[in-house]
Amino acid sequence: RWGTVVPEAVEGRRAEAEALLADLARASDADPVDRGILEALLAFTILRAEHDIGRIPFTGDYGFHAEPVFAALRARILTTEDADAWLRRLADIDRYFAENIANMRRGVETGWTSYGDPLSVTVEQIREQAQAQVDESDLFAPIREMSPAIPEAERVRIEADARMAVAKAIDTYKALLAFMEEDYAPHARNDPGLVSVPNGRAIYVDLVAHHTAGAGLSPVEIHTIGENEVARIRAEMNAIIDDIGFEGDFAAFLGFLRTEDAFYADTPEDLLEKASALSKRLDSLLPKYFGRLPRLPYGVNPVPASIAPGYTTGRYVQGDADEQRAGSYLVNTYRLDQRPLYELPALSAHEAVPGHHLQIALAQELEGVADFRRRYYATAFGEGWGLYAERLAGEAGFYRTPYERFGALSYEMWRACRLVSDTGLHWYGWSRERAEACFVENTALSPHNIKTEVTRYIGWPGQATAYKVGELKILQLRADAREALGEAFDIRAFHDHLLGAGSMPLSLLETRMGAWVDAQKLAATPAGKAPAP
Repeated sequence: RWGTVVPEAVEGRRAEAEALLADLARASDADPVDRGILEALLAFTILRAEHDIGRIPFTGDYGFHAEPVFAALRARILTTEDADAWLRRLADIDRYFAENIANMRRGVETGWTSYGDPLSVTVEQIREQAQAQVDESDLFAPIREMSPAIPEAERVRIEADARMAVAKAIDTYKALLAFMEEDYAPHARNDPGLVSVPNGRAIYVDLVAHHTAGAGLSPVEIHTIGENEVARIRAEMNAIIDDIGFEGDFAAFLGFLRTEDAFYADTPEDLLEKASALSKRLDSLLPKYFGRLPRLPYGVNPVPASIAPGYTTGRYVQGDADEQRAGSYLVNTYRLDQRPLYELPALSAHEAVPGHHLQIALAQELEGVADFRRRYYATAFGEGWGLYAERLAGEAGFYRTPYERFGALSYEMWRACRLVSDTGLHWYGWSRERAEACFVENTALSPHNIKTEVTRYIGWPGQATAYKVGELKILQLRADAREALGEAFDIRAFHDHLLGAGSMPLSLLETRMGAWVDAQKLAATPAGKAPAP
């Protein structure tokens, strides 16, 4: 089954979360990291119910309609039991979509609806599934690729049942498409930011606090940090342009990067091959910076074609050793003229290693902790680590040309502009055009990528603020540790400890790393000599 999102279930989960929080407050012997993570998880369950977030169940980048597609991408049918489980999930799509439609109808009634751009991207993603032929449908892919070890008679029965189930699911997508276009779209809100919906600013404050968990920053403070980071990174970008000897201003250089054919792959296969080669080079750098590496491997794969037009440029999808599934670094091969190669090294460092695959696979392999600890993902920790990984790759000498170094800075600028644009949209009430301006004027991102990303920020308030906030916290912790430990500072030990307990809110991370620094200082102090104050 998919989850259930009916209001009664959401309220039931809220009541359970409040009761668990009360229990947790009385548990004086709880592990501090367990406690902090549980508090964050339960608080978000309560937040979602309190603000009825499910009234807009899609972001433009993702949503309930895409869950079956990604489930199909991850499904491995090795036995008849696996096949029957997938058939049951296909049969349950109708119920799950009906619940989400009911929530969207409540959104229309209460003035809580999507802006036009996230909606239009979502409609096109739904249309792809609604127009698919059964045998070519993404939902039929696990059946096409099921294990040949399944007996032939069972395979025939499974394929026949699956065709009927997929056909019914396609009809469900058709009904959803009709609802979105005829019933929902006329009620889309006129302004992109949450400031334009009832109680929008208060909701945005809560969402920012969730995504930047433990940072304690207001939207105004985050906006100011973003403006300062934009100015700092712009100066570094100008220095590279001067080194190249480009004749023209900053805007002309961006135009050159966006239009020079040599900076773009010729075919999807070429782009994937280059991403794979970069990933292998990154693998070779890891032992210098990490003492502990994950056992689970990862692969490089294209974003599914049915969602690629409105999808981000790359993403990591975690694997599972028990399910015989490697991690997956997804590369978007749609519109190759919008996927510059000078950005690919930084993207690979972020999504593969030392970024998300390293971080998430290590968390999955944690021993002696509760299962929720292995699965928890704090946005500022996870995305902050991904952005930090891009910088670490640069420190390791991974970027070989000034264009690749500029591409890495452009990616960092991308995240700085997110702080400015996300708060601009949802706190200050900016237009879409004003939110795009920071990216157009300060990054080498392609026009399509900029449009796709701003659509994502409109549809997913607060999430985009986590990257820079998390990266700056990790950099601060590293600088503090290096200053405190001096020659005793070990970058491998620092990274191993930072990732060694899995994802957590930034406030917990700061406490944990502070204790580690104290322990390292004590261990480095000669016997009988008191540590320096």
